[in-house]
Amino acid sequence: MCQVDEDFRDQLERVAVPSVSKKCVKCKETTASVAIRAGDTYCRGCFKEYFVHKFRAMLGKNRIIFPGEKVLLAVSGGPSSCSMLRQVEEGLSKNAHNKLRFLPGIVYIDEGGALGQSIEERQRTVAELHTVFKATCLPFHIVPLEQVLDLPSSVLATGPPALERPASTYKAAVGHFIQSDSSNCLSTAEQKETSLPEVEGSRTQLLQQLIGSASTLTAKEDLLNTLRHHLLVHTARTEGYSKVMLGDSCTRLAVKLLTSVSLGRGAQLAQDTGFSDSRYGDIILVRPMRDYSAKEIAFYNHMFKVPSVFVPSLETKTPEKASIQRLTEGFITKLQADFPSTVSIIYRTGEKLQTACKSSSTTDHCDRCLLCMCALDTAVDDASAFNMTLISEQLSQIKSSGNTNTEIQRQNPAQVKPELNPPSGQCCSSSSGGGEDCGRAASGVGCCSSAKVKETPILKSLLCYSCRLTVKDMSSLDHLPLYILSDAQRRQRRSQMREEIGEFLLDDGDDGD
Repeated sequence: MCQVDEDFRDQLERVAVPSVSKKCVKCKETTASVAIRAGDTYCRGCFKEYFVHKFRAMLGKNRIIFPGEKVLLAVSGGPSSCSMLRQVEEGLSKNAHNKLRFLPGIVYIDEGGALGQSIEERQRTVAELHTVFKATCLPFHIVPLEQVLDLPSSVLATGPPALERPASTYKAAVGHFIQSDSSNCLSTAEQKETSLPEVEGSRTQLLQQLIGSASTLTAKEDLLNTLRHHLLVHTARTEGYSKVMLGDSCTRLAVKLLTSVSLGRGAQLAQDTGFSDSRYGDIILVRPMRDYSAKEIAFYNHMFKVPSVFVPSLETKTPEKASIQRLTEGFITKLQADFPSTVSIIYRTGEKLQTACKSSSTTDHCDRCLLCMCALDTAVDDASAFNMTLISEQLSQIKSSGNTNTEIQRQNPAQVKPELNPPSGQCCSSSSGGGEDCGRAASGVGCCSSAKVKETPILKSLLCYSCRLTVKDMSSLDHLPLYILSDAQRRQRRSQMREEIGEFLLDDGDDGD
């Protein structure tokens, strides 16, 4: 039993302070050099083996990338993507234990034009990355973001998805690749490189107007991420790649998961944070770095001298509350400092999520979002939160207009002035005898603004809930790339044609007798 006279002060003040003098948990012989988590201390050699094994085990477990396939590595210059590039580079070496069997290439999207960087700053960054890429002896492509303005409308069309192949087919493909002359898979002709092409100042100005049309930093980041994915998919299709590797780490995916929930992308979480993303059909996005935390990547890059290049982004030097993405990142980072399992719990929860919508490979093209290419989540029942939100927005817009005519119409509809609803084909300013509009087009009330009012509902009907919020924050839709606007018109014409011939079409439940 405890005694009153006993003094436990010495025992209570002894706190187990983490120390790097512990032995490695794997070899149990060498002194540990790095402590990833409490109780996970590794020496230099065991840490490298652990890091490399995790990367190749992730690819081997999923078996999405078949031998001989061309894979495009999306490298942004950051620590995670550069670490991914080092893993692929070492996996292709002759002395690798579990050698990688695909044909990699590198792509870098130069976003300096959207950030307002000068030509000298952009060329300086490209020169640093050019040195890093050239040392890998892999083909690389440097693409300015301005090219997204000239993309064809086919970039929003999903290609035919690859057929699912069983495990026996994968083993047969591995055996065939080993028997072939796989040592010369990267021939000299394939090791081509491209430098930053010259970009016209007018294109850079149009890109800045497009990004600047978004009023909030949250919408700007979401729009920039969408344009970046479109350009990556177009580059992969043009250069003949079937997979695109992204360098999203576990920490980044945890931030993206909570951010997506906040932005209303709950239905798309499986595609946005999963290992593979097949929303584009023929091009599959892969995230092999999703098991690594930012701490592990930082340790590995420091210990084994993995070069990386700092490239500023929209979030650089912004306060914590500048955007939803930035606020979520700060929240998780601070919580992770006090509770080291925060990122792991969020990440493991995201692994179990599955979308309730149709699969991206089977969804019809017209049932996809015009921007993010995910299945539309707006086809819901009338008694849903989405429809209640739309009704609330409509009521708030009517109330914010402050028109006494609305109150008059509610109290006595007969007192509504007839000139507010002119006959079809007649302008409400026709009595003035001038060719000018009615003067209320800017406020969106007059008849001359009908064309402008119709464009927004047509475009919104082709977007998911999250992309609708992004478009809502844009001051003008005229700055959107031409391939997006043209595809929206094409979908609208197809929808109108389907309504016209709807009575002659068979329903899905008809047998066709």
